[in-house]
Amino acid sequence: MNWIEALLLGLLQGLTEFLPVSSSGHLEIGKALLGIHAENNLVFTVVVHGATVLSTIIVFRKDILELLKGLFSFQWNESTQYIAKIAVSMIPIGIVGVFFKDQVEEIFNTDKILLIVGFMLLVTASFLAFTYYAKQKEKDISFKDAFIIGIAQTVAVLPGISRSGATIATGLLLKNKKAEVAKFSFLMVLVPIIGENILSVFKGTYTSQGSVELMPLLVGFIAAFLSGLLACSWMIKLVKRGKLIYFAIYCLIIGLIAIFAA
Repeated sequence: MNWIEALLLGLLQGLTEFLPVSSSGHLEIGKALLGIHAENNLVFTVVVHGATVLSTIIVFRKDILELLKGLFSFQWNESTQYIAKIAVSMIPIGIVGVFFKDQVEEIFNTDKILLIVGFMLLVTASFLAFTYYAKQKEKDISFKDAFIIGIAQTVAVLPGISRSGATIATGLLLKNKKAEVAKFSFLMVLVPIIGENILSVFKGTYTSQGSVELMPLLVGFIAAFLSGLLACSWMIKLVKRGKLIYFAIYCLIIGLIAIFAA
């Protein structure tokens, strides 16, 4: 992988991590177009995911600080309840990560990956289209809602199903507040991604999955971070305005193209 390919994939990761179009699906499409073999670039994938985590922390730094202050007050207040809801949302993905991680990774190594991405993008398009017709209310996210949104996040481990699209659409279908759904969706993913990166380090991912030069890694990280900052802020505004139907149309088109190109 050269630095130009790293730049393109980093920009792709940063933009699609937050926009409801599936970052994993677009990364697989990008790798296929550039002729990059996934088995030699797991390190790069981990690094650019880390970059988008950092961009999330920057965008929501005030909210995160408030939550931490509330947590360390050791009281059952609004902040600790919110953190507890995030913990509940992580139960489904935690179960999949512990018991089915190898099976999920096998999906990304199949020769039919583009076909899978195409069909799953159609699923993402359906998710987003449903929100366009759903009647909206302004209720707070409950513990039950958090668990259901967590199930949606778990389904999104499949390449082509957008994590942000699935979780935000699920939250909106549950009639939660638009702004709260977007914030909850982005904050709930921090711990799973950080945990995955830490596990990758301990398991030797950075030494056993092929070599990637420092420059492409650095370029990819910066590109993913900066584009992630832009996309995260943009996505919050789009959710408030209810503009997800345009992404449903986009996912439909890209999904069909991936299916016919597979």
